[in-house]
Amino acid sequence: MRIRKITLREIGMKLIAPFEISNGVSYERRIVLVEADVDGVVGWAECVAGETPQYSPETVETAWHVLRDHLWPLIKGREFARAADVFDMLESVRGHNMAKGGLEAAVWDAEAKHKGIPLWKLLGGSREEIACGVSIGIKSSPDELAAAVKKELDAGYQRIKIKIKPGKDLEQVKRLRQDFPKIKLSVDANSAYRLEDWPTLKQLDAYYLMMIEQPLGWEDIYSHAELQKKLSTPICLDECVHTFEQARAAIALGACKIINIKLGRVGGFTGALRIHDLCQQNSIPVWCGGMLESGIGRAHNIALSTLPNFTLPGDVSASRRYWVEDIIEPEVVVSPQGTIRVPTGPGIGFAPRMDRIEKLTTRTEILG
Repeated sequence: MRIRKITLREIGMKLIAPFEISNGVSYERRIVLVEADVDGVVGWAECVAGETPQYSPETVETAWHVLRDHLWPLIKGREFARAADVFDMLESVRGHNMAKGGLEAAVWDAEAKHKGIPLWKLLGGSREEIACGVSIGIKSSPDELAAAVKKELDAGYQRIKIKIKPGKDLEQVKRLRQDFPKIKLSVDANSAYRLEDWPTLKQLDAYYLMMIEQPLGWEDIYSHAELQKKLSTPICLDECVHTFEQARAAIALGACKIINIKLGRVGGFTGALRIHDLCQQNSIPVWCGGMLESGIGRAHNIALSTLPNFTLPGDVSASRRYWVEDIIEPEVVVSPQGTIRVPTGPGIGFAPRMDRIEKLTTRTEILG
């Protein structure tokens, strides 16, 4: 296999509603799409880097620069046997996993299309239907939050995750447990707390949550290990785990009981598969997190979620939760039972809507 050219596109998409987490609010997304022409077959993927370096050091601008000036020169003209080889071919560039993941995932899509099989089967997935949860941003009041949760439960979603931060935590969780005593409920802090805040986090044990996601510093595995000793509620790591080595350290130190795998955060499917297998061997369940992706990124998340150790509902939800109109057809839909049927077509199983993509495109660069 050889990549003949790649096309980078930036598109702009406005969210249906603002999405607030502990370190900021998103109103719209600048999204980098990656097209990889692999021996005449085009694979599509999405680089999930954000507009600002709040979640990750990477941004739309750094990803574009690294893809063009560093990753493409590493792979240009080189032959490889399979998409899984691309991960190691890019190893000399340190970090920049979201840029790497966008390129690598596009090659996986192309390989699956070459072979005429769904991407999820190429990955080794087995599920034909995946369970879905939702992530709900910080709301102005417990009443507004409760109304948002009811709406998503009525839509069928199997698990509710709410964003929290100091001052927007205990009262919100208490209210939800009063209104919805039996739902699968978790919280996500996006590193908003410090270890000395453990007495507040300890109070969350009373509400039988599925997990507390990434409560402490984004690179602080040690403090999460200290915190987990104090809590009954499982800690789930997100931002702390960018590599197989970090996942191995977190498991060995007892820093978590669950890991959220995001394709971009770990550098693509090969990194995700290695972490998935490590977690499975150590009885650590995993689930797929979301990054406010367009339908192209969402399609890759669906494929990833078919792997056997993705035993918890992920943040893979319907297109219409975020976008008035998505850039794929058909759009991603969720059943009344809170599941998504996995597509059976080759590759990601969804067709990019070129008319819509062209309309939203703000810049394009072809590398060949």
